[in-house]
Amino acid sequence: MHKDISIVVPLFNEEESLPELAEWIERVCAEHGYAYEVIMVDDGSTDDSWHVIEKLAETNPHIRGIRFQRNYGKSAALNEGFKAANGNVVITMDADLQDSPDEIPELYRMITADGFDLVSGWKKKRYDNAVTKNIPSKLYNSVNRRISGIKLHDMNCGLKAYKRKVVKSIEVYGEMHRYIPVLAKWAGFRKIGEKVVVHQPRKYGVSKFGWERFINGFLDLLSIQFVSRFSKKPMHFFGLLGTITFMFGFIITMYLIIAKLYYGQMYGLTNRPGFYLAIACMIIGTQFFLTGFISELVSRSAADRNHYLVEQRLGWKDDHKQ
Repeated sequence: MHKDISIVVPLFNEEESLPELAEWIERVCAEHGYAYEVIMVDDGSTDDSWHVIEKLAETNPHIRGIRFQRNYGKSAALNEGFKAANGNVVITMDADLQDSPDEIPELYRMITADGFDLVSGWKKKRYDNAVTKNIPSKLYNSVNRRISGIKLHDMNCGLKAYKRKVVKSIEVYGEMHRYIPVLAKWAGFRKIGEKVVVHQPRKYGVSKFGWERFINGFLDLLSIQFVSRFSKKPMHFFGLLGTITFMFGFIITMYLIIAKLYYGQMYGLTNRPGFYLAIACMIIGTQFFLTGFISELVSRSAADRNHYLVEQRLGWKDDHKQ
């Protein structure tokens, strides 16, 4: 039977915060009478996070655990959690206690009563460092809104709620967890909402944030925009680009030939710079064509990209089905 809520918690080295987070979630869900499950995905932690999850699962039947053999990243953890989730509404939150479980009832209501496919949290007031995170994050989200067309203030907020069919329809790979709303929109889920959520000061551990995330995030955004438009028809992109490039080189070549034959140009074809430009364009255009053909073959035979070595699971009644 499906539960009301599945709460997916990806984590890496969060041993101190997990007991408090589990207790907080249990208190909120008990107050509102939810049938729920908490899926904690240990992304290869090097501290005692997995042992803490084991102890929590022994005392709380609602908690289940998944452990990766090594660190694969947040996208892999979320994707594995989504596959395991059994709730009608799936809520994700970070394990560092900066996301408040008190937001769960309203997020659940917005999905079930208001009919949103996805609701993203907006940490309007943040307790992070303004120079290293807040200001860059605002610039980053501004660029995201312009490129993706999705009007969210904080696309990368870890606190989100989804209809079950949304998480079962998307694949989160690479570093695409930043762009789950884009993946959902691409999959046909258009009703995407936003809720202002409380951002708690960090109580334990250290931030996993780094400047490289902005560079990687921008590249991922370009990647997902390309994939969303051309993943099923890559020849449309590479073929068009190849045609334009090849025709440009071909026109230059014909001009040089005509100039030589009819206008008596005194220099040979190979002595003119335009000749080498034309040859380069025709070769590059041909390569774009070949790239398009190969991409078509790959897009039709691509295997599942999410193969993660899971070392252990906790609390699963039907392990053979997982």
